[in-house]
Amino acid sequence: MKKIILLFIRLYQKTLSLDHGWLSYITSERFCRFHPSCSEYTYQAIDRFGIFHGGFLGLKRIIRCHPWNDGGYDPIPEERKELTKK
Repeated sequence: MKKIILLFIRLYQKTLSLDHGWLSYITSERFCRFHPSCSEYTYQAIDRFGIFHGGFLGLKRIIRCHPWNDGGYDPIPEERKELTKK
């Protein structure tokens, strides 16, 4: 299932994405305010942490992508943060 989701993300990037796909040759500017882009961030997060946690990280990133956020460099976390209480 993970490989299928990653395949769909790559397919989106190569076809519909304004930053990665063929449409990037038409536009001269980047549209994503973050680096790496939201689709690449989600791809890396799912690849590293799995479908659920990586998908959650990708969803959080997409929610932060709005005109009032400055954006910038935002890599995926190195380790998975556990949500359990000690």
